[in-house]
Amino acid sequence: MKVLLSIKPEYAEKILTGKKRYEFRKSIFKNSSVKTVVIYATMPVGKVVGEFDFDEVLSDSPQAIWAETSKYSGITKKFFNSYFDGREKAHAIKVRSVRRYDVPVSLKELVPNGSAPQSFRYLDELVIQPELAF
Repeated sequence: MKVLLSIKPEYAEKILTGKKRYEFRKSIFKNSSVKTVVIYATMPVGKVVGEFDFDEVLSDSPQAIWAETSKYSGITKKFFNSYFDGREKAHAIKVRSVRRYDVPVSLKELVPNGSAPQSFRYLDELVIQPELAF
């Protein structure tokens, strides 16, 4: 199973280039069969630009997560602290293998109503056809 995440374009690009090896979330999906994240780069890009596989999701206090992930976070400590302000728990998806799509995909091809998820959306494994993506 795959999950669709909305990610700001600058962070999506950092993930695709390997400069950001963790994607941070306030809430995380519960389905343990999810092993791939599909990246929707938010506006002004507004396209599904790639995907990455992951092996684990780290969940702990924001301080502990920052201590473990800061070297490859792809974000500033100030942004991290602001994002998790007032939260007792932080989640970090550890990026493994990344695939940039040759041709970005319209969100409407994956989500019938074309609306981007606020946190995440489960996708059927067959939603993205390889000939569209790579």
